[in-house]
Amino acid sequence: MFDCTGSNLEGENLRRGAAVSTQDGTMTAWRVLRPGPIDGRPMDRVRAPIRRPRAGELLVRVLACGVCRTDLHVAEGDLPVHRTGVVPGHEVVGEVVELGPGEGEWFAIGDRVGIAWLRHTCGECKFCRRGAENLCPGSRYTGWDADGGYAEFATVPADYAHPLPPGYADAELAPLLCAGIIGYRALQRAALPPGGRLGIYGFGGSAHLAAQVALARGAEVHVMTRDPKARELALELGAASAQGAADAPPVALDSAILFAPVGDLVPPALEALDRGGVLAIAGIHLTDVPALNYQRQLFQEREIRSVTANTRADAREFLAFAAEHRLDVTVQPYPLAAADRALTDLAHGKFAGAAVLIP
Repeated sequence: MFDCTGSNLEGENLRRGAAVSTQDGTMTAWRVLRPGPIDGRPMDRVRAPIRRPRAGELLVRVLACGVCRTDLHVAEGDLPVHRTGVVPGHEVVGEVVELGPGEGEWFAIGDRVGIAWLRHTCGECKFCRRGAENLCPGSRYTGWDADGGYAEFATVPADYAHPLPPGYADAELAPLLCAGIIGYRALQRAALPPGGRLGIYGFGGSAHLAAQVALARGAEVHVMTRDPKARELALELGAASAQGAADAPPVALDSAILFAPVGDLVPPALEALDRGGVLAIAGIHLTDVPALNYQRQLFQEREIRSVTANTRADAREFLAFAAEHRLDVTVQPYPLAAADRALTDLAHGKFAGAAVLIP
C-alpha cells in the first residue's frame, strides 16, 4: 500500500516566486471515509495537512480537478479500498508551488502541470520493459492509492506529471487528463480502420472527447446513449446519428467503444459490429455481462478488448493531439465545496460532458 502520510507544512510558506502563506498549513479536502452509495454521502469535507513533496515530487496548488466516474466507483466501493480515507480526484490541473529534494530538471515553480490516474510503476517487470506499464502489477494510482485533487493542494511524482497544451482554460484541461487519455487509449484498442464507422455507447466526459479524436481522423461516428442531452451534444459535435443506449445503429460498425459501465450493453454492442469488428470496453468497472449468443454476437471474428488504465506514452500522444486540434470540452463547473453534489449529479446523469471542481 502506498504510504501517503508524512510531514506537513505546519504553517511554513510555500515557495512560489513570492512566498505564498498557507496560514495554519492545512487545506480543504474531501475524504472517502464510508464507501457506499453516493446518495448516502460516503465522503466528508475536512481540514487536512498539506503534505510537503518528497524527493522527486512536486507540490501543486489545485486549479481545477475533473470529476470522473472512477471517482464515483472509489466513493461507492465498487473499487476495493486501497487507502482508507483517500482523497479522490485524478484529473488535476495545478500550479507547481514547491519542488521536492532533487527535483527541478523538468519543472519549475509556477509551471502549470497535469496529474493523471497513473502515478507509479516499477519500471522493471516484463510489462514495463515492453512498454505496457499500464499492466504493471506494482502500479499505483492517484485518488485510489494516493491522495488526489478533491483538495486545494496535491503532490505528484515529477516523472508522472504532464506538461499541458496551451490554449485551454484550467477547467477545460482537467477532463483531458483522464477522460481524454482513457478515451484515446480506448480508441486505439478499438482498432478503428481509416475512415471506419465507430459506435460509442454512453456519451459522457470521456466519450465526447474520443468522438472528436475519431471525427478529426475521418471516422463516421454513431452514438448510443440514454440521455437526450447527450444525444444532442453528440450531434452538435458531428456524430452521424444518435439513438438510445441499446438501440441498433443505422449501419454496421467497424469498431465500438463501451463507455457506460453497463454490462447489459455488451451484447447489443457486439451485435452491431460488422464482421471482424472490435468492441473496446473503456471502464475500470463494469456490471456483469449477460450470456452471449456465439452466432449473433461473437462469430465472424468479432472481438472484445478491455482497456486498463493508460501509459505515459498514451498521455503524451493525446495531449500533443489536443495541442494540434482544438477540442471542444463541455464542462459543468462546481465549487470544491460541492464535490459530493458533483458526484451525485454524475451518478444520476444530470449533465452532459464533464464536471470539474474549482477550488
